[in-house]
Amino acid sequence: MRKMKKILALALAVAVVGVTMTGCGKPAATDTKPAATDTKPQATDTLIYAQGAEPRGLDPALVDDGESAKVMINIYDGLLQYNKDSTKVEPSLAKSWEVSPDGLSYTFHLQEGVKFHDGTDFNAEAVKVNIDRQIPPLVTADMAYGSFVYGSVKDVQVVDKNTVKVNLTAPSTPFLANLAMVMSAPIVSPKALTDSKNNVNQAPVGTGPYKFVKWSKDENIILVRNDEYWGTKALTKNVIFKFIKDNSARVVALNNGEADMIDGIDATVVKQITDGGNKIFQAPGMNVNYMAYNTSKAPFNDAKARKAVSQAINVPELVKSLYQGYSEPANSVLPTFMEGYDKSIAQVSYDAAAAATAIKAAGLTKVHMIAYTNPRPYNAATGQTLAEAIQGYLSKVGVTVTIDSYDWTTYKEKIKAGDYDIAFYGWIGDNGDPDNFMYLLSHEDPTMNIARYKNDEFNKLIAKGLETPAGAERNAIYTQMEKVAAADAAWLPISHAQTLCAYRPNITNFYFHMTGITPLVGVGKK
Repeated sequence: MRKMKKILALALAVAVVGVTMTGCGKPAATDTKPAATDTKPQATDTLIYAQGAEPRGLDPALVDDGESAKVMINIYDGLLQYNKDSTKVEPSLAKSWEVSPDGLSYTFHLQEGVKFHDGTDFNAEAVKVNIDRQIPPLVTADMAYGSFVYGSVKDVQVVDKNTVKVNLTAPSTPFLANLAMVMSAPIVSPKALTDSKNNVNQAPVGTGPYKFVKWSKDENIILVRNDEYWGTKALTKNVIFKFIKDNSARVVALNNGEADMIDGIDATVVKQITDGGNKIFQAPGMNVNYMAYNTSKAPFNDAKARKAVSQAINVPELVKSLYQGYSEPANSVLPTFMEGYDKSIAQVSYDAAAAATAIKAAGLTKVHMIAYTNPRPYNAATGQTLAEAIQGYLSKVGVTVTIDSYDWTTYKEKIKAGDYDIAFYGWIGDNGDPDNFMYLLSHEDPTMNIARYKNDEFNKLIAKGLETPAGAERNAIYTQMEKVAAADAAWLPISHAQTLCAYRPNITNFYFHMTGITPLVGVGKK
């Protein structure tokens, strides 16, 4: 049976690729025929989503990037999910739950009769396996998101087949919101984890509306509808996530009908897209785009050096030039609509003359930057373009900048290695809670806290914010964190980007969620 499934999957993959080739104006592949019981996919059977970079992987416990998230949201379900238009938490694999009066125990009542894509049962034991692998003693160093989602978890108890109890070490206000995230929180088949030695990056198995078929390196990922899905079944049979690194090439692919939906676009291509008869999806973004100093080594282990360089950069001018009205300058880590944001918070102000004096006094003449070459939802201009713009500002104050640029996957490894003075990054809020942003400056993993920032006062505020109930008192804690971070200048916040995507006019119900995910279950194609 397993062998037959593999044959059918391969046949489907070839058939779907045939649709793609036809869309490119090339003849469809004819050397391999689908199984006799299959119907070859037609254009309306397949959604093609073109993104600017390849996912790092498809195991929700082992990745932390948006390119992976866009695919994973269609393969997996979590205990909870977000409302389509907000970060309000709704039931998913957990149909209901109760919280103990002391806030230390969460009891979840699970959906019954749900199957993983490999045919095994979803149950309370599966939930326990997924959480246990991401908390001590089983958690591994490459599970960067584990502490975000499960940092307060003490243990997990299986009450019965369809009931699971999660006990915490301390109250955690964002815990329920964390369980709806696409990183760490989705539930993976325990059998698949065993078979793949605790890593399903290349062979994901969830309970979601689409099943994984094939990953062709540097080309695409193919999914097929889960016709046994426990929830509302997907409208479209096949999905292809196509990797097109160049922004202009993605636009051409959309206008030529080679892609149905694209992301990573900026203001410069909006007219080209609409003139081609296509539509723009535009919404406020829950994100921040920033420049980070490596505070773990000279010269930027000195706050004076960080402030001097930040002072040389005219952020409002930079944002206007690069993003042309589709991003707003960031005076804060937090988006302006998030709890804890305070408009009185200010970063280092632009003053080129003062910066030149301070930089000369510090003896700062050279800086090594690293950047990423692909667009990001928080920076459609790419990290390299942003780095080059800042290179221009620093040259005016006597600093020579060397820039090394890499594709996204390689860039993540370079960040981990820490061989840089300045790096560029961003964040898309996962759950609508301010802790999800501010914790980045407290995280021990250098791929999350790329400034390698450590501040005891800040870390105490992080712990206090987690335990404090939602309301004015908690908001004030996050405002104070913002002030500490601004004073230390470990980051130079650059911008908050609007969400910009584009799609063909025959695509229905497409949306890009504010958490940076693209659920395709309800998307249709006329």
